[in-house]
Amino acid sequence: MRPFDPRLLRSIPEARRPLVLLAVVGTVQGVATIATAFALAHLAVAVVRGQSLGEPAAYLLGLFVIRGILAFLGERVAARGGVAVSTALRRRLVSRWLSLPAEDRPEPGVAVTLATQGTTSVEPYAARFLPALVTAAVVPALALVALVAVDWVSALVVALTLPLLPVFAALIGAATRDETQRRWSSLAGLSGHFLDVMRGLPTLVGYGRAERQVDTIAEVSGRHRRATMATLRLAFLSSAALELLATICVAIVAVFVGLRLAYGSMELLPGLVAILLAPEAYWPVRRVGAEFHSAADGTAALESALDELEAATAAPARAPATSGTVVLTRLSYTYPGSSRPVLDGVDLEAGPGLTVVTGESGVGKSTLLELVAGLRTPDAGTIEAPEAHLVTQRPFLMTGTVRANLTLGQGRPVCEDEQWAALRAVALDSLVESLPHDLDETLGDDGRGLSAGQRARLVLARALLSDAPLVLLDEPTAHLDDESVTVAHRAIRDLAATRTVIAVTHRPELVALADHHVHLRAHASTRHTEEVPA
Repeated sequence: MRPFDPRLLRSIPEARRPLVLLAVVGTVQGVATIATAFALAHLAVAVVRGQSLGEPAAYLLGLFVIRGILAFLGERVAARGGVAVSTALRRRLVSRWLSLPAEDRPEPGVAVTLATQGTTSVEPYAARFLPALVTAAVVPALALVALVAVDWVSALVVALTLPLLPVFAALIGAATRDETQRRWSSLAGLSGHFLDVMRGLPTLVGYGRAERQVDTIAEVSGRHRRATMATLRLAFLSSAALELLATICVAIVAVFVGLRLAYGSMELLPGLVAILLAPEAYWPVRRVGAEFHSAADGTAALESALDELEAATAAPARAPATSGTVVLTRLSYTYPGSSRPVLDGVDLEAGPGLTVVTGESGVGKSTLLELVAGLRTPDAGTIEAPEAHLVTQRPFLMTGTVRANLTLGQGRPVCEDEQWAALRAVALDSLVESLPHDLDETLGDDGRGLSAGQRARLVLARALLSDAPLVLLDEPTAHLDDESVTVAHRAIRDLAATRTVIAVTHRPELVALADHHVHLRAHASTRHTEEVPA
């Protein structure tokens, strides 16, 4: 776990501008800090010697104003940079996962944790830790140069003791890395287990096993709590150790200066400047240590996210089609972790029109559509298929308006007349018109506010609006009543009039409308297709 990963600038270009601005602001702040020490020392000497205070006080006041403005700008740039980096990282992660076949994606629990809490924890890393790192790289060097010009003895003490702080911080950081990784693993395990429980809650309730999961979740939560407390204890102890070490080092400088002032071998002005500059040389390193512990989760999450973004994946065995024709040759696929192929040696050819695929449950019909859509990578065989629009058995409907859900994923602007025409084709126009805000009516998560059949017809209307030459439908009429089935089948036939449509179905009515019928059969460990006369 590195304090700064150079891959951040390569993978997240949005981080470059804030880091450059922070470096500039940090450098100017360092110069202002050095100047403040000189101005404060001159003011103190003027007070001791009874001289006029106007000029040194004005300089000091002006420097305080400048430092206040710089601090405001630094906080503003850091806050905006943190949000920009976190948002860009989340967007790139999701885009990366969506571009991968299903078997190359991380586990759902790990992905949810990394895309939500993980990317959120990167924000304090970018907004607090990286600015502290920039300051630590600039201010101690400037303070040491100023000390050399003022008092070489104090500069020698600082030069000899200053490296002790990053050495101790690195030693403590190694222990923090292990604790943070352990906490991150426990959080991912907790998220994954909770997600699995929520998915299977209806089944658990149905079999009276829901209460047993309470103890399991409590145990996983306890592991996460203990890992978190161990990390916090280490953070407090390390901060105290760095503070103590820095205090001792500053005290050594003060003792040397005090002895020479007492014996008259040093002037008051350089002595005061040395005492004021010494803490400024150590303070940025102490702040880096403190911010590192605060952003430890973000450091671990950023490393995991960058690994995901730069992970190499195998090229799919897929060739683009010049027309709407789909050709599968000796296609085989086995689920990760399974030893038995779900599809083995499948040959299929589908051209413009409606091709229906039937077969027993579990024979691999949905997997076949996902392979054709490019969501999975076959173990063997080749796929020749154009760009596809896939409608799954549980299609995605987001929290948003009817219009937003209807036009989701469209690669072109869709005018309102086209939207109403698509709704009319699936007999949803009357329902949408009756809503208070028609197309701008807000739906809840997963289409809450619509029935299962209405949701199915809405995503079918979305398929009608798609420009993809290939439309894949997985049980498109599974949740529809008889009247809605007739409407949906008519819409599917309209789709098939201009495009290639492959539909998985158990309904004989849709089979009767097909131009081609492929029956997917299972024999022992082998699945293959059988062309059935339409």
